[in-house]
Amino acid sequence: MKIAILDDYHDTVRTLAAFRKLAAHDVQVWNDHLQDTDALAARLKEVEALVLIRERTKIRAPLLEKLPKLKLISQRSVYPHIDIEACTRLGVLVCSNMHTGTPSYATSEMTWALILAAAREIPQNVAALKAGKWQVGVGSTLRGKYLGIFGYGRIAGEVAKIGAAMGMRILVWAREASRQKAQADGYAVAASKEAFFATSDVLTLHLRLVDATRGIVTAADLARMKPTAIFVNTSRAPLVEPGALVAALKAGRPGKAAVDVYEEEPVLGGKHPLLAMENVVCTPHLGYVTRDEYELQFADIFDQINAFAAGKPINVVNPV
Repeated sequence: MKIAILDDYHDTVRTLAAFRKLAAHDVQVWNDHLQDTDALAARLKEVEALVLIRERTKIRAPLLEKLPKLKLISQRSVYPHIDIEACTRLGVLVCSNMHTGTPSYATSEMTWALILAAAREIPQNVAALKAGKWQVGVGSTLRGKYLGIFGYGRIAGEVAKIGAAMGMRILVWAREASRQKAQADGYAVAASKEAFFATSDVLTLHLRLVDATRGIVTAADLARMKPTAIFVNTSRAPLVEPGALVAALKAGRPGKAAVDVYEEEPVLGGKHPLLAMENVVCTPHLGYVTRDEYELQFADIFDQINAFAAGKPINVVNPV
């Protein structure tokens, strides 16, 4: 099959052991990010199978209608960036392994990297030291403080384990079934969403972005946080009401934030208000971006392509 792989920023995919799974196919890897419909259509006009790296490129009906040779989209995990209805209408199969039961350990580790970086003001001190200065601030100890976890799925569970190992007091808020799971795992559940935001010293989001969770964190929620609290988001930016986090940080509640996700990605040219704030640690959506995680993800993605080519598709989202 003629295959295109999009948004491989560092040309990593070709270096993976998993890439050998595509040896029998004609593969083109694109390292830049392109979202313009006409430009993408021109680039992909001969492509039969499209590989997506998570949600980096949106695949909507206007693009799909310009790709008559496209038969398969292969990716891993959730797919809010794909117009599934249009794919079905146009006969494009979407295959996506949802890796049930297997969390992204890379993302849970990244969450903790951000928590520690914000608590101890590591980026600010590194920058100061490189600029010829010595210590430029005093950080915070985490032991004994409340780690608020909003949502309690696979990644959240791993974040909680690390927090407990560090001597933090775990506090969970989530939908009813997830709260029951957190309690079964031995963690405390907040009495209310309001109490959850008011109590947490570190509050980290671990929710999927769906219609019901879009904007679930409001300006009023953030205003309840302590001036010493840290707000962490390694999930999705639209979980927070538009503009609410910047305004809350300027108002001093919470006092700090650590963010790995943005409304529109990639963020280029330093053009995001959070990047101008000294009390925010910003990273460029590194949550799942490790070589180890790539090997796992692309092994699944390429297996889906080979299964389709053999006439036995797997992990099918939309039977057509």
